[in-house]
Amino acid sequence: MKITKKIIIAAASVAMLATSCSTPKDITYMQGFENGATQAVRIDRRITIQPDDNLSIMVSSKDQALADVFNLAVTQRQVGSGGTTIGYPTVATYTVTPAGEINFPVLGRIHIAGMTRDQIAAMIEKELISRQLLKDAVVTVNFMNAKVAVLGDVFRPGEYEIDRDNLTILQAISKAGDLNITGLRENVLVVREENGKDVAYRLNLLNTDELMNSPAYYVQQNDVIYVEPNDTKKRQSTTSGNTVLTPSFWISVASLLTTVTALIIR
Repeated sequence: MKITKKIIIAAASVAMLATSCSTPKDITYMQGFENGATQAVRIDRRITIQPDDNLSIMVSSKDQALADVFNLAVTQRQVGSGGTTIGYPTVATYTVTPAGEINFPVLGRIHIAGMTRDQIAAMIEKELISRQLLKDAVVTVNFMNAKVAVLGDVFRPGEYEIDRDNLTILQAISKAGDLNITGLRENVLVVREENGKDVAYRLNLLNTDELMNSPAYYVQQNDVIYVEPNDTKKRQSTTSGNTVLTPSFWISVASLLTTVTALIIR
């Protein structure tokens, strides 16, 4: 019976140590992508215009007075308190209609849905020059409301601006301060609207090849990125969820087994 008692105590002690000293799973991004290594990346995906996008379209020329005919008026936004008012210039924007159009000065309604910023600029420049409205038109197009939402187990959840084309999911997540240590890196969800439907993509941030060849590697406006918490974090949502995994729990188990063994021996 003494041997049985020792075995039980030893087993309980080993279980307690295994739980309290266990190491977390690997959390390194892009594993295997060592110094000097190369990796084929999915063809770049520049952001294309969608209905309800807000755009700033500025036309420049050597004769700016002529070019200003094609620019929306700049408004003044008044901000102030305590008797002091300051005017901030605000660029008026074009809102893309559900039909994918904007109403451009002089040129009228033009269809731009599905086009990139560069394509829109080139089209407007061509129209202005071909109609002899401007000889040296230079057009600049910028997004004004392109954002991506980063939710879940990240440091700063929220909506973040897409400030350039070809913004990767890693760069988008970095805007949110990176994943918390408890975030699941091998199963990040990206929800994207395509052709009137929400499409789900799952990305493994640990697998370089899988990550860089995913359709969601480059984010698009209105993407929703969700980082799922691991099981430990999920259990923390309840008052006793992680009790079974704490060292104090296993100490209690070992103490109970010792007491029960002592009673049996007696």
